[in-house]
Amino acid sequence: MKNIKVHAIVLALIIIAEMIGNVSFKIGVGTIVLLPMLYALIMGIFMAPKFLKVVNQKDMLDASSLIGITLMLLMARYGTLVGPTLPKILAASPALILQEFGNLGTVFIGVPVAIYLGLKRETIGAAHSIAREPNVALIGERYGLDSAEGRGVMGVYIAGTVFGTIFFGVMASFAAAYLPFHPYALAMAAGVGSASMMTAAVGSLSVMYPQMADQIAAFGAASNMLSGLDGLYMCIWMALPLTEWLYKKIYRLKYGVEPTGKDAAK
Repeated sequence: MKNIKVHAIVLALIIIAEMIGNVSFKIGVGTIVLLPMLYALIMGIFMAPKFLKVVNQKDMLDASSLIGITLMLLMARYGTLVGPTLPKILAASPALILQEFGNLGTVFIGVPVAIYLGLKRETIGAAHSIAREPNVALIGERYGLDSAEGRGVMGVYIAGTVFGTIFFGVMASFAAAYLPFHPYALAMAAGVGSASMMTAAVGSLSVMYPQMADQIAAFGAASNMLSGLDGLYMCIWMALPLTEWLYKKIYRLKYGVEPTGKDAAK
């Protein structure tokens, strides 16, 4: 009852967003799919003190403290998917599992770019992954969401929610039109651990290959499920340590000194 105002606002935003539903439209060879999560996020932003002032700073701090609990429930849900879907994962071929190594590309590309743009410890949260819900939970547990790493992961999470679905929808269409990849491979690549991004990409591919629509959806869903499950362990054991190591190397190259103080590795 302490945060009844926050809960009521969230419930209202969910109802409005779900009533709007999925909206899709074509741009050139691509199909853009807008999902309810995007509407809820945009409406939530305008609730902030700088805009409509529906919520105050205390409400925002209270809401941020509830993110960890919400994500804990989501991770529990991911855990329940492992057992029942294990036969499907094994039947999906090793390609679906090996593709998880492609997630490390965000580290090698994102860390140098982030440091070049002037980010410090925010780089760790922003560049270790594409920053979806499991990654937000990981950074929140490891560093805290009120830390520099937390600001980095939340910044990419919000940007991904707003622009990610649009980018994935267009990118999938252009990749299918101009690159020599099989539609199944593109469907697998769409599963990066984000339901909205995967749906946008699969929607575009299904429009371009209607005779393969069911198979494309199946490969996209299986790939997305794997990214949500074993992608988290990939981040824990490989991506996050690699990001920390690369951060120190690139920081030294740019500034000529080791990161110290609040910029040093924790």
